[in-house]
Amino acid sequence: MTISVNAIKPHIGGIIDVSPDRLLDDETIEAVRRELEMRGVLVFPQINVSDELQLAFTDRLGDRVNFTRQVPGSDAETPDVYKITLDRRLNSEPDYVLGTFFWHIDGITIDQPLPKATVLSARRLSDTGGATEFANLYAAWDHLPDDEKREYEGLTVIHCVEAAVRPVHGHPSEERRARYKAMAAVMEQPLVWTHDDGRKSLLLGTHADGIVGMPGAHGRALLARLQQWAAQPDFVYTHKWQEGDLVIWNNQGLMHRVVPYTDEGRVMHRTTIAGKERPGVAADPAKVDRIYQVA
Repeated sequence: MTISVNAIKPHIGGIIDVSPDRLLDDETIEAVRRELEMRGVLVFPQINVSDELQLAFTDRLGDRVNFTRQVPGSDAETPDVYKITLDRRLNSEPDYVLGTFFWHIDGITIDQPLPKATVLSARRLSDTGGATEFANLYAAWDHLPDDEKREYEGLTVIHCVEAAVRPVHGHPSEERRARYKAMAAVMEQPLVWTHDDGRKSLLLGTHADGIVGMPGAHGRALLARLQQWAAQPDFVYTHKWQEGDLVIWNNQGLMHRVVPYTDEGRVMHRTTIAGKERPGVAADPAKVDRIYQVA
């Protein structure tokens, strides 16, 4: 069997056509590992995997990790499969799903190695919205001017769940804020991540709440500019789901978001591959306080 990968765009995305019974073959797994590093996000059109096959595929690529056990909908039917839905019967608190309408990296506010990759399968779709956009943070770094690269290396950024869901609620209640803090850590991550293989990428997303050592407004303005830079069309692939699609992306080198939808019938199943690299550390509270001070 020969695996062919068709590029979607020069800087991001590839399509793999393979039958479900060959998904776990050594040749398929080798191709996925290789192309995931090159293309960032891979699409298996309408392959229609079961939870069991999706978990087996995840396990062939690495150790699985489940970092959303405290989130409503997690493990709704199958252990380690997170069901993403706005269905109130399964998800009584949709903040986590609504927060995915904004650019983010999975697991970046957890004090553990950053998940290597995310696997997502489409079980039921929304009538409108619901596409997923992916932005290549390796390409965003590679194409920055050299003077900006020199300026940004060495900077660190505060990431927190509260920032990630701020666009959802604006000013959440103290009770909500306490729940957010219980779900995750406040992390200090490098703005420019030098990976173990020597490649570099930016680390960005709505959860990025300020730059250590900069006044809050200055740091957030820079983060907003860089997020816009990383989300330019050349670096972004928008996947318009078909029922049965399976998508895997390099969570350590891409940020992603979903196009807003309101349909409670949309259901996606997610599994996650653990990473070995831990770019950041739990943030020093004093550093966090300083980014909120008015200059």
